[in-house]
Amino acid sequence: MRITVFGAGYVGLVSAACFAEVGNDVLVVEIDRERVARLRAGICPIYEPGLPDLIERGLATHRLAFTDSPREGVAHGEFLLIAVGTPPEEDGSADLSHVLAVARSIGQHLERAGSIVVVKSTVPVGTNAKVRETIAAALAERGRSLDFAVVSNPEFLKEGAAVQDFQRPDRIIIGCESGEVLDRMRALYAPFNRSHERIVWMDPASAELSKYAANAMLATRISFMNEIAAIAERVGADIERVRIGIGSDPRIGFSFLYAGAGFGGSCFPKDLNALSHLARSRGLECRLVDAVIAINHAQKRRLFRMIDRFFEGRLEDRTVAVWGLAFKPGTDDVREAPSRVLLESLWEAGAKVRAYDPAAAEAIAALYGPRPDLILCSSPEEAIEGADVLAIVTEWKVFWSPDYVRLAETLRERAIFDGRNILDPETARRAGLRYFGIGRGEPLL
Repeated sequence: MRITVFGAGYVGLVSAACFAEVGNDVLVVEIDRERVARLRAGICPIYEPGLPDLIERGLATHRLAFTDSPREGVAHGEFLLIAVGTPPEEDGSADLSHVLAVARSIGQHLERAGSIVVVKSTVPVGTNAKVRETIAAALAERGRSLDFAVVSNPEFLKEGAAVQDFQRPDRIIIGCESGEVLDRMRALYAPFNRSHERIVWMDPASAELSKYAANAMLATRISFMNEIAAIAERVGADIERVRIGIGSDPRIGFSFLYAGAGFGGSCFPKDLNALSHLARSRGLECRLVDAVIAINHAQKRRLFRMIDRFFEGRLEDRTVAVWGLAFKPGTDDVREAPSRVLLESLWEAGAKVRAYDPAAAEAIAALYGPRPDLILCSSPEEAIEGADVLAIVTEWKVFWSPDYVRLAETLRERAIFDGRNILDPETARRAGLRYFGIGRGEPLL
């Protein structure tokens, strides 16, 4: 099949590379010419396990190509996938300008009837209709009238596991009104729908809302556990034992049931704000989602508050080692990352930071530039040299089994602030360390 993907960002690249891997002829349209040149050279611009190999194979087999020409892209594809960003506006709503710009470009260049426009960008309810109207208006300006379909097909990709999620999806939601269009979409996804039926057919509005609702539910579980962790600290309970106690109930399960330093990334914060704005625009209150957002904002400052209380508010000239900068393991993405709240709070209080992350150091360096109170280190061990305390912000596997004795010998104050509850408090204590976790370890009331 001939597929065009508009947007060489996270969703666009993963989708394009995975479709090419199963034998389709895929062309990616990206307006950033420098990015196109790098991709043509086989340079993957994002950190995502498995993606560079897929791009390399796609280029080698000529099943994957890149262009900056919308006209070429529209002429190429029978399926036209919109996978551009929807950044948040100041009021929390989703900015649809990039999506509608692609839709207009499709209408300006479309020549064949029967094309299927697939909206993979995360968009609010009603965007499918806006895309259809925009394409139709651009066609009318040219004096053309062509049949085309618009399908809502939200992505459910986890950063750090996106390739696996695309190739082995839990579900494939297709929002369209026509059974004929559904059959064509079913054929498109057939290579990823072999072992059992994963396609869920619904109307476009329900498909659009499903994406926001899914992210809101997952984020709610995280904020719920952070609320329970705060209670655990006050009553002397261990949130990890509580997690096992409630997660063992099959009605609840363990997924996203972890207390921590708060969630970040490009999806949850943006999508929760967009869902809340959508509700308000329809005259509704979104009280639960608004509470989840508020809890998360507060939770991102939790590690700093713990460290500040430990030093009794005297952080000037102290040095904090920080393990983990990406918002989650398996990515170099620092958008809305809890680490940024910690770094900025420490700097404001006069502290210095020695930080290590396996993938995100370059992104942090680009964000903040050179500064005397930030040293980006090449290993976890280097980061703790000369540090007073250690803060763990991202649960990369390399941090799970540290040399506790070395930590005790190196950290001047012999204290660990575990923002992801990945270390064992008793092992830390036996090594002579003070351990402070989220809802476990020593209390800092």
